[in-house]
Amino acid sequence: MNSVVRTLTGFRDWVDARFPLMQLWNDHLARYYAPKNFNFWYYFGSLAMLVLVIQIVTGIWLTMNYKPGADLAFASVEYIMRDVEWGWWIRYMHSTGGSAFFVVVYLHMYRALLYGSYKQPRELLWVIGMFIYLTLMGEAFFGYLLPWGQMSYWGAQVIISLFGALPWIGDDLALLIRGDFVVSDVTLNRFFSFHVIALPLLLCGLVGAHLLALHEVGSNNPDGVEIKKHKDANGVPLDGIAFHPYYTVKDLVGAVVFLIIFCAVVFFSPEMGGYFLEHANFVPADPLKTPEHIAPVWYFTPYYAILRAIPNQLGGVIAMGSATFMFFLLPWLDRSPVKSIRYRGWRYRVALALFTLSFLILGVMGVQPVTPEFTWLSRFCAIVYFLYFFFLLSITTPDDSRGFVRYYKLCLRGLVWALTVGFTYSWIKGLPANELDKTPLMDKLDSPSTYFVIALLLLAALIETFKFYRQDVDAIPPERVRWS
Repeated sequence: MNSVVRTLTGFRDWVDARFPLMQLWNDHLARYYAPKNFNFWYYFGSLAMLVLVIQIVTGIWLTMNYKPGADLAFASVEYIMRDVEWGWWIRYMHSTGGSAFFVVVYLHMYRALLYGSYKQPRELLWVIGMFIYLTLMGEAFFGYLLPWGQMSYWGAQVIISLFGALPWIGDDLALLIRGDFVVSDVTLNRFFSFHVIALPLLLCGLVGAHLLALHEVGSNNPDGVEIKKHKDANGVPLDGIAFHPYYTVKDLVGAVVFLIIFCAVVFFSPEMGGYFLEHANFVPADPLKTPEHIAPVWYFTPYYAILRAIPNQLGGVIAMGSATFMFFLLPWLDRSPVKSIRYRGWRYRVALALFTLSFLILGVMGVQPVTPEFTWLSRFCAIVYFLYFFFLLSITTPDDSRGFVRYYKLCLRGLVWALTVGFTYSWIKGLPANELDKTPLMDKLDSPSTYFVIALLLLAALIETFKFYRQDVDAIPPERVRWS
């Protein structure tokens, strides 16, 4: 045994003399000090890494038998499921892993909202994480077409057509993405190359940059305390412990629990009632037959609901893109020095609760058929969603009591006048010309003038918010500063 240990130690030293093996081990594990008070919410970063490995490994095995051609793609998936040994298991692990990836990423992002992990000095860490999120969305979108089922084909057709709504470059951009005038064999090969080669390489690079940035500035914690500011004589944070072995053991426990749940889904409910694998995707793609209800996978449905809530296609595309882009601005919109929700005021907690509720409702609305009631509910939730960034986060700006009350009275007055004028004008404009006109109330309100007035309201709130942000914080007496 001693000779084996000496041999392995000698080999390690030989490698370390030619490659910084032990330096990497110490910098990122053994001597990387993390806060002592990590809780449940800090599992999801390591779980995202685990799911990434699962997706890469299962994707490699699926690629060995998949045929990226319009005539062979669907049949090759069926071949994997029926004839390849353990092929069904690998395919279900990959499809379930796609949804699991978004589950852990959404919870990982929500942890950042709870504890202010996007604040100084972690702005760049947050921005890199958002690029990972966008890359993951692209990876999911490109992979969605590969089974070449009915929902895959028509879902890709609808999403690609949205790029055509962009002025000047829309048609050319949609043609560039498809590679043809319609979704065809060329599109399938193009998406396959992006899904298997381009985006996985980009995703791995961004994950590496994310980890390097994390270990440079250190991890946040539920109390929002910077442990690097308090060190002992040896430079070790007083409130920190070594990541290895303490948190590697903790993350292993979390990984075991996650894998139990993951395997339960894979073996007992891989389709998850049609949310992970749509029932229409078990039918070969038919360009001549449109599915009754086209909806994306569940992790895209909040943005899809925002898209459908806007009657104008270009406006919907802009709103959908803005809904994602606003996350990039969080480090600069939230100016409160208090990071953790544990020590923030009730206004921020209410704002975050309303944002969370609106996001969940939008997710449900995205899979529902289009009805006037659901459309208006989606519009209301979309407004709440954006107000979290442009209006509700204004409560994190230092202000005196009079300024705070004046600001909210102004916004409330503008809201009342805008809704009154907009809805009244829409009603008068939509009054029936004769007794035979029985236009429903929802249709009367659904007019461009309504949206124009609401847009003016949001613009006014945005201007007032940024005027509020430009206040000189140091000019306000400390006893009159209030944070949420």
